[in-house]
Amino acid sequence: MTTTEAPSPSAPPVASGCLSHLTVLDLSRVFAGPLAGQILADLGAEVIKIEHPVYGDDVRHLGINRKDAQGRETGETSSFLATNRGKKSVAVDLKAPEGQKIVRELAVNADVVIENFKVGTLARYGLGYEDIRQVNPDVVYCSITGFGQTGPNADLPGYDPLFQALSGLMSITGVPDGLPGAGPNLVGYSVSDITAGLYATIAILAALSHRDRGGGGQQIDLALLDAQVSSMSHIAMNYLVSGEAPVRAGSASQITCPWQAFGCADVDIMIAVGNDRQFNRLCEVLDIPDVADDPRFRTNRDRMANSAVLLPRLDEAFAGARVADWVEGLTAADIPCSPINTIPQMLDNPQIRHRQMVVEVPNERTGDVKLIANPIRLLSTPLTYDRPPPVLGADTHAVLDGKLNLSAGELSRLTPQGSYSSLEA
Repeated sequence: MTTTEAPSPSAPPVASGCLSHLTVLDLSRVFAGPLAGQILADLGAEVIKIEHPVYGDDVRHLGINRKDAQGRETGETSSFLATNRGKKSVAVDLKAPEGQKIVRELAVNADVVIENFKVGTLARYGLGYEDIRQVNPDVVYCSITGFGQTGPNADLPGYDPLFQALSGLMSITGVPDGLPGAGPNLVGYSVSDITAGLYATIAILAALSHRDRGGGGQQIDLALLDAQVSSMSHIAMNYLVSGEAPVRAGSASQITCPWQAFGCADVDIMIAVGNDRQFNRLCEVLDIPDVADDPRFRTNRDRMANSAVLLPRLDEAFAGARVADWVEGLTAADIPCSPINTIPQMLDNPQIRHRQMVVEVPNERTGDVKLIANPIRLLSTPLTYDRPPPVLGADTHAVLDGKLNLSAGELSRLTPQGSYSSLEA
């Protein structure tokens, strides 16, 4: 078992995670819903993942295939591994009446249900919020969709690139007009899914707190588009305050200068100068005192207004040395900076290694699997990583027997009707 961090000596850890009293029924697929379920599992909740008996979660078939120590494919993909640790997999066909009955019975004692089907789909199967509320009025039912449960686009499907485009994120991401390669770009990961998963987790915990104070259960209506619009935050506020639309600025900030990447003699460096004192120290390190003394660059507002004059001077200075030399000097001067790391360089960073942001989870079938850790650090109830992302249907027998007291005969009788798959690890 691997923990993220040793607990404080003054606060001995408890035996289980802080959400170990909760049972979560995770009917979701791909990234947003599964991420929320994984976070709850990391925090100690029992998370039962419901999957199609044949295909399972869509992301079991997307991403890079993981190989074991002998170079053999394990049947696991990077996409599935990213958001499904700590869960139990129960293979159930939601289109089959027997499968629907099983899910309703599991929901009776669930604290949380997470789903991301198109609006109305689960209701047709007798598994919508109103259906589950009839058997479990205290349930927190989190519905994650592209556009939400209401509105003119509520019935439409959607994926991350669409929400990056609709939210305006792509309009501020990419090379500025007038430069080589100008045009909008996608953020390099499924940012709207991950953002929605984080908001879903917050909403679930808030709804559980409300329930536990006697308020009863409720449905959460969470849209990827809404989540991505909300995360535009201060950039969207720039427009609401000024009436001027933010534009693509490459690596540069929309509100601070200099706050962008510069080319060194070998690779690029990212600089984040947050105030006038840091700018003066930057000029000292770069040995350009005339720039520090120039009234056109005295304040951040001045530097933003005169960036077309300032930035070529900084470009010229940075090009005169290697990135490691600049990082050493700038760090000594307390100026935030970093080489622009690749993923391997990031994972090898001493700070990231110290924070144990890669964990190894025991897996008897395929060998220990490396996963990206949860960033949450609870010193009295540390997170544990002792259950790898599950094989499809691996926990079907154990869960249905333990939760629903189904006999071996009943389990066998269900098999031909496709209500579940008996794929065991």
